[in-house]
Amino acid sequence: MQSQESWGVSLARGKYVHELQNHRIKPERYDDYVQLVSEAFPRIVKESNNKIRLTGSWATEIGVLDSAVHIWEFEGYAGHAQEMDRLRKDPTYQKFIKDLRPMLRSRDNQICLEFAFWESRPPVALGGIYEMRTYLLKPGNLLEWEANWRRGLECRRQFCEPVGAWFSQLGGLNYVHHMWNYPDLETRKKTREQAWKVDGWAETVYNTVRLIEHMEANILLPMEFSSLK
Repeated sequence: MQSQESWGVSLARGKYVHELQNHRIKPERYDDYVQLVSEAFPRIVKESNNKIRLTGSWATEIGVLDSAVHIWEFEGYAGHAQEMDRLRKDPTYQKFIKDLRPMLRSRDNQICLEFAFWESRPPVALGGIYEMRTYLLKPGNLLEWEANWRRGLECRRQFCEPVGAWFSQLGGLNYVHHMWNYPDLETRKKTREQAWKVDGWAETVYNTVRLIEHMEANILLPMEFSSLK
């Protein structure tokens, strides 16, 4: 039987490590928060000499309101460790964290890997809305999930833009995140209806829904400085 570590090697693209951050913002500090991260995050990327890349930053439109999602990309675990060590010694970054904390109700992060069959999109202005679908899988089902979605993605990508898919390695475990882009909610509705007419999609849903402990779907809007818009 494969260990969880070997599953990660076989399932992952292997090139990058992604850190997914969730910030839950105090409503009365929301505007201050947006101004703070809009200034700080591009600076963090610039000062890293491209060793840290911001995949994207989004505000939640439907779902957990007054919250933001940020996805960072690092050159593997070694790159993540190196850059975090540098930031811990950076007075400007430490001031940013000090200013950030009073604006938040809570924050959490996960270290995630990309699925090998679903490469994250490079920076591009797609427009429209983003949907982040988060699945908490029953333990031990990640391999089966990947096998079914490897086929299912081909059914869905005929009608909409797949942005990325990640599975957690640190932080909350057994999580899978899929991100999609649509022009609007009406197009999302029609797209999902069209998928049911494609051979293989119903089978994907049937085979994967029983693997899920919990799921949610949040509609996100890109922040002004986001690499993906």
